Amino acid sequence: MLGSYSLKTLERRLGLAAVVAISIGAMLGSGLFVLPGLASALTGPSIWLAYVVAGLMVVPAALSKAELATAMPTSGGTYVYIDRTFGPLAGTIAGLGLWLSLLLKSAFALVGFGAYLSAEIGDALPLLPTSLVLLAGVVALNVAGVRKIGKIQLGIVGVALIGLIALSLWGAPSFDEAKLEDSFSGGVVGFMQAVAFVYIAFAGVTKVGAIAEEVKNPGRNLPRGILISLSVVIVVYGGVTLCLVGNVSATELAGDMRPIYTLAARVAGPVGASLTAILAVLTMTSMATSGLLAASRFPFAMARDDLLPPRFRHVSERFGTPTFAIVVTGLAMGAVLVAMDVASIAKLASSFMIAAFVVVNGAVIVLRESDARWYRPSYRAPLYPYVQGVGVVGGIGLLLATGWLAGIALVVMMGAGLLLYLFYGRKRTDRRGVIGRMGPRRELLRDLDDALPGDAAAVVALTGRERSAETLVEVGAALAEGGRVEVLHLSDVPEQIGLGTALDDDGGVRALERRLLSFGRKHDWKVEFDAVATRDIVETIHHATQAVGCRWLVMPWRESSVLGITAVNPLGWLINHLTSNLALLRDAGVREICEILVIPQPGPHDVLVASTAERLGAVHDARIVFARFVHDDADRLEAQSEADYLEQVSVLCGREHRTIVLHGKDEVAAITAASVQYDLLVLGASGDRRLKHILWPPVEDRVMREAACSTLVLRRPRELVHEALTATSEDARREADTLRGLITLELLEARIEVDDKDKLFRAVAERLARVSGDGDVETIERALLEREETQNTAVGDGVALPHATLHGATQTYLGIFTTREPLDYGAPDGGLVDVLFVTLGPPSDRNHHLRVLAAIAQRIHETDLLVRVRAAEDREGLSAAIRACDDLS
Repeated sequence: MLGSYSLKTLERRLGLAAVVAISIGAMLGSGLFVLPGLASALTGPSIWLAYVVAGLMVVPAALSKAELATAMPTSGGTYVYIDRTFGPLAGTIAGLGLWLSLLLKSAFALVGFGAYLSAEIGDALPLLPTSLVLLAGVVALNVAGVRKIGKIQLGIVGVALIGLIALSLWGAPSFDEAKLEDSFSGGVVGFMQAVAFVYIAFAGVTKVGAIAEEVKNPGRNLPRGILISLSVVIVVYGGVTLCLVGNVSATELAGDMRPIYTLAARVAGPVGASLTAILAVLTMTSMATSGLLAASRFPFAMARDDLLPPRFRHVSERFGTPTFAIVVTGLAMGAVLVAMDVASIAKLASSFMIAAFVVVNGAVIVLRESDARWYRPSYRAPLYPYVQGVGVVGGIGLLLATGWLAGIALVVMMGAGLLLYLFYGRKRTDRRGVIGRMGPRRELLRDLDDALPGDAAAVVALTGRERSAETLVEVGAALAEGGRVEVLHLSDVPEQIGLGTALDDDGGVRALERRLLSFGRKHDWKVEFDAVATRDIVETIHHATQAVGCRWLVMPWRESSVLGITAVNPLGWLINHLTSNLALLRDAGVREICEILVIPQPGPHDVLVASTAERLGAVHDARIVFARFVHDDADRLEAQSEADYLEQVSVLCGREHRTIVLHGKDEVAAITAASVQYDLLVLGASGDRRLKHILWPPVEDRVMREAACSTLVLRRPRELVHEALTATSEDARREADTLRGLITLELLEARIEVDDKDKLFRAVAERLARVSGDGDVETIERALLEREETQNTAVGDGVALPHATLHGATQTYLGIFTTREPLDYGAPDGGLVDVLFVTLGPPSDRNHHLRVLAAIAQRIHETDLLVRVRAAEDREGLSAAIRACDDLS
């Protein structure tokens, strides 16, 4: 019986001195008292440098973990950071691996304890039983509570540091440089293996993060304690091992299980050796104690997250510690002592810890780039992302240096963690982690059919980072055109905070609600306000836009983070999969809009841009100017095509306007220079967020960042593109030619035998080039692919509407193609495509292009065109299907 249990949080008891003591105590131990002899066999006298290099390679992880610990000061440390970042599967694997790594290192300390004890008393006490008895004492001390551990370690660490420094100074006079000859006896490979081998000696520097929930003022004490302890230990390890190799030959040192005792006997005699043995026993006892303390917190934290049985998360009412987790960890350490040899324990512990630190550095990158609202560390690692990049690359290099044993061990560990998650954790948790919210969200796409009817015309999403909430509401009201505006204030809440208490007594949110409702009443707008605490902002926004059936989602634009990974940002996924129009506003502080500059782009959003500019111009009684950019090196044909397109698209704006052409060497520079004369810049999005945008940001991102005025980027979802083309072109529909009058027999092709999208576009381009004579195959194919990069042209029901715009084209052509088997078209919903309506034309022929699409939409909606087209065996069958549907329409 381990005592009575209750679920409770851990008390914050540890100050800066205790943090430093626990960190140094976790490092000072077998990493110095045992490892030098084993590492010497790998690299020779350069082990002192291997220690320094290993300590420096720990710095990125130490800085990253200090940042993570201040954002998530909860027991579990690295496990929690990985779980919250990469999801519960990664968390299960990491938690299991970290638990084993720390208990392996602690067991290694107990082995070292036995080695130094036997140096004094010989074989009077059996090594293994003695180590097991000491383990029982360590377990009892951990059960008693961390306050007692902190007090004991303060004394032990102080004595150990003084003793090691004194030993180094004592051995300095007898330092023999000749013993440093052939320092790199194992070559570069041997040296890197030694660095990886002694890496575990520094791992304890971040171990205190596992008990962050018990640290007072963690934002101050955690990073300071980690950096202070690491700096001290690098100096101590480097100095002591340098003294060691200068006094003891590499031959004598290789394989020595008590090298510091050997050094003390050489420079200080029997008395010094005896004192060193006592010091080593105390220090490694301290290490085993703090290691067990930190290791036991991993199953405790995993149980709190329902990845292990609930008994592991019980906290003793008597001692205030997770007693069951401590006892199980102690039993596992005993099993390691009985079953494993020293070298294997050290190598496995190092490999697990290196892998964990690589992931820790990656977690900081993911969390910063994801812009998770709840991630607000009080300490931020400097030199981001270079420090983390060095940590990731260096860690991978060390893992490669450890050899096949580490690889096998990591694979086995991942397999064990995977099985634990599949058979226990998966059915008990629904967390996704930050990275899980950045990828495809198929579960949200499945919810589209369950959208609830609503009456809000626009949803305004506030996340607390907007410059002016009133300005966003004003834009939402203009786009709502008299309809209701639903304002959602979203608070992103981490897993460790209850949703029910996240908004309690939030005076700032109540004040914002009062201001916005008053603002709406003043302008006679229908504004409603709701504050929502959520763990998944993407899911909340996605479901809210469906539930209220809105036509517009208005959000503040955020500048890309250092790496600019907007393509994989969770909001980037949302942008690509919305069911409503999207307006992203960069608020430059302009409060009165008198001049609006509109930059339309040929594609699915130009109609939206023109009609939105018209509405905003009416609301603000502002003057509207449409503009297009023409490069200084453009020929007359291209310049005229741009001017013609501008005239065509500006006609879609029913308000008085004028058009201008911007000239220059760079499009973004020309637009931003022109923006000085305007109050609002309106432009369409360039297309889906893709991985290439990490290195090459789209035009609108660069314009948003550099424009002198407020900027509004608009985007229409795929589901509404087809509808918009039909709805905004009623006159064009009435004037639409019959389909048979828009196509030629040569541009009909049934049952094309291709097996991928690229081959299909090549076949289509060949037919368009042969019939139109307006370009070669490569030019047309490239134009089709560029349009696909802007936005995938699949519109559902197995239909796609590819379009190629060529400046030299003389008219608009329509081709209809079917494939023998449906193809993977890269559609966001995963749907296959087997029917293509392909258009080719000049950018100036906007109205004709609209009429073509309107005619296609009309036939698809009002006739059985798709059924007939799919049934056609050849071009004559396609022609007959078109004639029949023309007669029915």
